[in-house]
Order: sequence, then structure tokens, then C-alpha cells
Amino acid sequence: MRRSENGRFEMIGSREAVRVLYEDNHLLGLYKPAGMLVQGDRTGDYSLLEWAKDYIRARYAKPGEVFVGLVHRLDRPVAGVVLLARTSKAARRLSEQFRERSCRKLYWAVAVGTPRPAEGALTSHMVWNGKRALIVPAEHPGAKEAGLRYRTLERRDGLSLLEVELLSGRHHQIRLQLSSIGCPILGDRLYGGRAKEKTGPIALLAYSLTVRHPTRGEAVTLVSPFPGDWPWPRGKGAEARRGVDSSRL
Repeated sequence: MRRSENGRFEMIGSREAVRVLYEDNHLLGLYKPAGMLVQGDRTGDYSLLEWAKDYIRARYAKPGEVFVGLVHRLDRPVAGVVLLARTSKAARRLSEQFRERSCRKLYWAVAVGTPRPAEGALTSHMVWNGKRALIVPAEHPGAKEAGLRYRTLERRDGLSLLEVELLSGRHHQIRLQLSSIGCPILGDRLYGGRAKEKTGPIALLAYSLTVRHPTRGEAVTLVSPFPGDWPWPRGKGAEARRGVDSSRL
């Protein structure tokens, strides 16, 4: 990975870059490439949060420290929409929406196998063991409930294109729960998905996020572009489903 001369994050080879999807005085919506950290860690790799601060500092000629509030995350190998707060008021109000689960988070996943039934809901209890998520009984110490809804959009060549609505926000939740029904995500070696390499992107895209604007109150929907290496053909069957209904908020 590297930061290019114009300040954009790029993944060497795929040339994926951060993209601005939405921007106003309170919000900054970004496309995060797979492989990029949302927040810095011990690796020292350049993160989306750092990119956002650099972007605001350069775009608005802001000297010194820049406020950017992190209100949710994506796993490193996952691409898609990340919404950041540009003010403390926005950060507080968005955090409340995520905590109360009043925002709508939709993902697309290419899964190995065919889920039965083709559409349904999954509820389980999860813990994190420091390396991966595990499904455990509800009474297990530290267990947290996790829920999602899924529907099959298309099938071909032993794979299924799924739309997943995340009802909670547990670490590795979609990856674990789809694997638990025998449909791991393509490329996700950690949870049993087929992959050519030990590390790299997985076929999971955070493709839509709908929230209430923190000051104006109306629904704001951000939709992700497809990653350059998205494994599903971009035919009319997939494209026709990119419309997002925010009326449920």
C-alpha cells in the first residue's frame, strides 16, 4: 500500500483508492479499499482515519489538528462504505444511531455454496478469542447476541451472491454466521472460504449505509462502488439491485 502524490491511498497492483462518496460540514462518507485499516494499529500502516484528516487539512487549508470522529468500522479485508463525523455533535448523534441500531447497513457477499433457505435470518451468540470469532451458547461468559438477514440475489458455478442486512455489529459477524450455515465467503480462509492466497481481499462489500443526518434529520444513503477485483459479473441482474430503500428508517 502507499499514499500517492495527490494524497489518495492506493493498493499497489489493484490501484484501488479511497473515494469521497459524501461530504458536508458534519459528515464525510468514504469508500474504503480492501486491505486498508480503518484505524491505525501496531503495524503502523496508513489508515482511513489518517487519510480523512489529511484530506480535510489539505482541502480546507486547516492548520494543526483536525477532528474526525470514528463511529463504526470495517474489517481490513473488506471494502465499502465508511461514514466519519466531522464534528463532535455529529459523532455523538451518529454513535447513538449505531448503538440503537436505527441505521441500516447492507452488505453484498459472494458465498461458496447455496444457502437453504434462499432467504432468511440468522441469530446466534458470539465471542472473540483474540484471533477469530466463535459461536457459543447464550450462557457462555462474554457471549453477545448477533443477528442478520440475508437473501440470495443470484447463483452460478457453485457460488451465491447474497445481500445481507446487518442487525448488530459484532466483529467478523457476517463472516462467521455465513460460514456457520455452510456458506463461507469467497476468499475468507479464516472461516473456510476458498482463497488463492493466504491474505488478501474477501468477497464482502459494505455496499450501502443509511443514517439520519445528525443536524437536518433526513435520511442519508451512501452506496459503494464495486471494487476493481469484485468476483461477481456486473450484469444486469446485479446492477438492478443496487437501488437502496431507506424508507424503513
